[in-house]
Amino acid sequence: MPEILNAFQNFLSVLLGKEIYVAVIILALFLAARKIFIKYIFSAFIKLSRKTKTDFDTNLLEALEHPLGVFVVILGAYFSLRYLPLTAYQDMLVLKTFRAIVIVFVAWCLYNIAGSFLFTKLARKLEIEVDEILIPFLIKVVRVIIIVLAISIIADEWGYNVSGFVAGLGLGGLAIALAAKDALGNIFGGIVIITDKPFSIGDWIFTPSVEGTVEDISFRSTKVRTFAQALVTVPNSTLANEPITNWTRMGKRRVSFHLGVANTTPGEKLRKCVHKIKVMLESHPGIHKDTIFARFEKFEENSLEIMLYFFTVTTIWGEFLEVKEDVNFKIMEILENEGVALALPRISVRMETPHPGSLE
Repeated sequence: MPEILNAFQNFLSVLLGKEIYVAVIILALFLAARKIFIKYIFSAFIKLSRKTKTDFDTNLLEALEHPLGVFVVILGAYFSLRYLPLTAYQDMLVLKTFRAIVIVFVAWCLYNIAGSFLFTKLARKLEIEVDEILIPFLIKVVRVIIIVLAISIIADEWGYNVSGFVAGLGLGGLAIALAAKDALGNIFGGIVIITDKPFSIGDWIFTPSVEGTVEDISFRSTKVRTFAQALVTVPNSTLANEPITNWTRMGKRRVSFHLGVANTTPGEKLRKCVHKIKVMLESHPGIHKDTIFARFEKFEENSLEIMLYFFTVTTIWGEFLEVKEDVNFKIMEILENEGVALALPRISVRMETPHPGSLE
């Protein structure tokens, strides 16, 4: 406390001297230099980078723009304070603070650089296919590591025993693990989802918990947008232990139903209808050609059942419904041309004449 009070008194005495005005001028010059540097020089570099064949240098400069602008101001403040006739203790505080700010600046730059463009560029350079769901996860992991390292280096710079702190964490590791077992389960669930790749961002999935489009996956949870536009956050540990149906990865979409025609339909007309329906399905551009079945399958009490089983080429829900509707209209047209009616439910009504004695 006496050293801090003496430092404060010395600083007050400096404020009354002429050195403070020179320090203010130095700071003002750096502020002006920052404006010129960002507005003209740095902007010119960005414009030049946009003319190159790759956008990596542009993304890199844009990631460094804001940190560099702030650092110029910090640099001006440092030189201003160094100009002042401070005591040795004050000089030490200024130097340590500046070194800590430099560490923050480097971490800030690395934090911004560790964006999707960096991983995408590295994947292209190394000819590695990176899944869309893996990139955000890697970005978060790298950024957390950068923050932890920066805090550790700053703590060591100010004389704190980082190794002792880590050892202390090791002593309480069991308690932390028990308290955070759900969080750890979600993290490992996220790792399982990323390694197994049951879905990617943008896929339409169905699970016992949720159905919708995947928007994001983090360390703890996966965000799914339902068709009612609600955002559902599902813990990764839950998803990792559930059956997941990925509708987006379907190669084709199934259509299966029975068509019942009147049981008074002559056999020859029924044969023609079945044949024409099959030919129509085989020539339809929206129907997959590998598997097409159109068969007179069975007799029912009130109808003759034609089984239809085929797949659409598209898996998109709206386009699937359009193809299905077009097929239904074409089937109706075939039946009308052949004079075949659809089976209608038959209702039997029995009338009983009451006994004459019951009317009395």
